[in-house]
Amino acid sequence: MCSLEKRGNLFILILIGQNGEHRLNPNLFSSIISALSRAKAESTRGSALVTVSHGKFFCNGFDLDWVNAAGSDEETQQRFNLLLDYLKQLVLAFISLPMPTIAAVNGHAAAGGVVLALCHDYVLMRRHRSVLFMIDLDLGIKIPEPFMPSFRAKISGSARRDLFLRGLKIKGAAAPKMGIVEAVYDGEEEVTNAGIKMAYNLAKRNWHGEVYVEIRKGLYSELCDMLEIASIPIATPTL
Repeated sequence: MCSLEKRGNLFILILIGQNGEHRLNPNLFSSIISALSRAKAESTRGSALVTVSHGKFFCNGFDLDWVNAAGSDEETQQRFNLLLDYLKQLVLAFISLPMPTIAAVNGHAAAGGVVLALCHDYVLMRRHRSVLFMIDLDLGIKIPEPFMPSFRAKISGSARRDLFLRGLKIKGAAAPKMGIVEAVYDGEEEVTNAGIKMAYNLAKRNWHGEVYVEIRKGLYSELCDMLEIASIPIATPTL
């Protein structure tokens, strides 16, 4: 599950429970998407959001225990497809959020957890005890095309190759050099505080949320086309 705190113009999305693994299942997906919907509804000019978690993992990907608990192969596939659909809804919710977003990754992020982190405009990581890794190749799972444009837009060629085709576990200390994250910090509290500080600083710019969303859509046009997200005309302000 997750909770959403509001401090002035700042929203803090906190991943909680599940033994600190924050595995993505229908309950957690629904909770996050609902929180983002609330943040969108309550947003004002100059809002910002930071996502934090507590425990060993920022997010340990899909809840495969829930998937494999289905009664048959057909039901197992149906459950997996349901999680993919939820993940698409999550990406849509973040892209459409009218404010800057920051992920404070203070633990490991695996597979779907990497997608969750990259849904944000900025990613901060813990220097130690924090890695990004894709386990899809090890599990024999093809990454669905709707999510590849996100990786192509936000991770450079060689880093993307190492993440997907080598199964490299990218440690926090190496991630900034590979262009994946903005910065790294020594401990969980430092990452969280840095994310909140960054969100406050961005909120001070007092940007127009709808304009921010449209610029984000233009920046990630391939992803938006794949997810069939249309742009909305914005009236030009009087200068």
